[in-house]
Amino acid sequence: MLSASDFRNGVTIEFDNGIWTVVSFLHVKPGKGAAFVRTKLKNIKTGSVIERTFNPTDKVAKAIIETKEMEYLYDDGDLYYFMDGETYEQIGLTKEQVEDAIVFMKPNTMATVRFYKGAAFSVEAPTFVELEVTATEPGFKGDTASNTTKPATVETGFTLQVPLFINVGDVLKIDTRDGGEYLSRV
Repeated sequence: MLSASDFRNGVTIEFDNGIWTVVSFLHVKPGKGAAFVRTKLKNIKTGSVIERTFNPTDKVAKAIIETKEMEYLYDDGDLYYFMDGETYEQIGLTKEQVEDAIVFMKPNTMATVRFYKGAAFSVEAPTFVELEVTATEPGFKGDTASNTTKPATVETGFTLQVPLFINVGDVLKIDTRDGGEYLSRV
């Protein structure tokens, strides 16, 4: 058990029939009245964010989240299959469990799969991926205005904004942390 006074950013707790990560916390001691802990919690399964206040002596269960590097193999339309490189065990995950990461992953890509009580619940793509551009409009010669971008679709079907000089067939380095951002050509 963990008391509310021990909350720190990134701590995972079992609270209100869910698993939550502490996004932010603030110990408040008003001049009059009892102290309290104001928190912002994010549900790790649904992504919803709530704000709650706790008495510093309130106890909550600490949730143990396990992570494992697994290789994305393929999808069969309904499930996305990942393999543990040590045991060669394969698990199938639903679209809801992989939807944020799968747009950056092609087969044979390593990903971080998160587990709670032995059951996988989410996938994180690698921080940086290299994907080939499959569709984009051609840039025009002489169109050199600064910070001008155009949409480009990469081999996984993901669309992002890229500079005008990017062409079909170019391989891009993409940062996956904030929804997919162009970094450079490879």
